[in-house]
Amino acid sequence: MMRIEVRPVWRFRSLAEAEFDFQLVTILERIEATSKLTEAARAAGVSYRHAWNLIARWEAFFGAGLVQKERGRGTRLTAVGRRLLWAARRAQARLAPELDNLAADFARALNESLDAPQPCLVLHASHDFAIGALREITRGDMPLEVQYKGSFDALAALRRGECDVAGFHVPEGRVGEVLARRYAECLPPDDYRLIGFVRRQQGLIVRAGNPKKIGGVADLCRDDVRMVNRQRGSGTRALLEFMISLEGLDRARMRGYDREEVTHSAVATLIAGHQADVGFGVHEAAAHYGLGFVPVCHERYYFACAAQALGSPALTGLLRALRGAQFAQRVASLAGYSAPEAGRVIASLDAKALALAAP
Repeated sequence: MMRIEVRPVWRFRSLAEAEFDFQLVTILERIEATSKLTEAARAAGVSYRHAWNLIARWEAFFGAGLVQKERGRGTRLTAVGRRLLWAARRAQARLAPELDNLAADFARALNESLDAPQPCLVLHASHDFAIGALREITRGDMPLEVQYKGSFDALAALRRGECDVAGFHVPEGRVGEVLARRYAECLPPDDYRLIGFVRRQQGLIVRAGNPKKIGGVADLCRDDVRMVNRQRGSGTRALLEFMISLEGLDRARMRGYDREEVTHSAVATLIAGHQADVGFGVHEAAAHYGLGFVPVCHERYYFACAAQALGSPALTGLLRALRGAQFAQRVASLAGYSAPEAGRVIASLDAKALALAAP
């Protein structure tokens, strides 16, 4: 089976032209995290000399320093280095789901032309960090083809037979009861089953230290707060919309309400780059970029599948992976995540089964 990875290319043009070496991003990331070039070189899998030469080459190209050494404080990023790193993170967060979807489509078409075996399981799901962990765990034994799309679009794709499994998430508590009814309407309960995946924490992603003192959804209406939203059709956007309606808030007063991003990471990178003050997303996205987080609710993330497919080798392999120790360990390393019901099959897809009360 042919597998394809699609990556972006950065080509800088000034007095000269150069194609960017993304190995530099790993080096800059580790310098930001550790202030040590030796640690950065090790993370990038290169020698100290090669790492330093790479930095020097791009400093010469830009005509500005990317790092600076400070006595007693190690190596730190300059303003240009921080901006370059932010741009790389933003591009990765914004483009990764679309590039993954494109690669999956291309690989499927190519494998069909080559009469090669197809992936064991096709998953359409709302973007999530635990999906990435599952994908890595199953890479050897059970290749997983992932298409990232909003929760409602994923369930619609399952009903049309375009995927084997659809991923979506439901908040716990009162808001969840309302949203659960909408999800339950998407699939006939007798024909489909739920599989427990993860429990995660959603809330307001803010700048480190929360300088604007944002404490809840109502603060999105403040004149001094700029928000970034998730795209329409995503489960996270639907959750925020319900909370806005429950609190009787005026969307017209929210600066940035119409500015949309397609992943939690993309929301976080805008806040990390001071392009916004707040966005709604999962705790792990905030932790990954060193941002603050104001918890709002917990969610249950589920997989839905056709009832008749449960005994298939692909679904059996998925359940085995979800119930395994490796998946539990990976989920435990994600901020705000746990997997108390991973791999548990729920017999009926109805609102009562979906709307679990907070423990």
